[in-house]
Amino acid sequence: QVQLVESGGGLVQPGGSLRLSCAASGIIFSSSTVGWYRQAPGKEREWVATITSGGKILNADSVKGRFTISRENAKNTVYLKMNSLKPEDTAAYYCRTVHYDIEYWGKGTLVTVST
Repeated sequence: QVQLVESGGGLVQPGGSLRLSCAASGIIFSSSTVGWYRQAPGKEREWVATITSGGKILNADSVKGRFTISRENAKNTVYLKMNSLKPEDTAAYYCRTVHYDIEYWGKGTLVTVST
């Protein structure tokens, strides 16, 4: 059974950094396309970044130059390094993948950017 577990969220001041992790079991992440999404209070879930099975990286315009998605195959984990955080980055962050046409989501990790 595929499971995704996010971690690394927390409270950070504007301009600060965090690194989120998405650890997988039941699937080999190195051959999977994995995406990060976020959902702010009262808003719809939005796409943040994707790393494809071939290693191509895509970022939403709102996070370009600030967020970096990467993969560590040995740990079967995908990361989202977030720099220059802004209050508008406050949200629950989720990772997602598709395996044999089935969509899997983690339960999310909360990021709060505030003074």
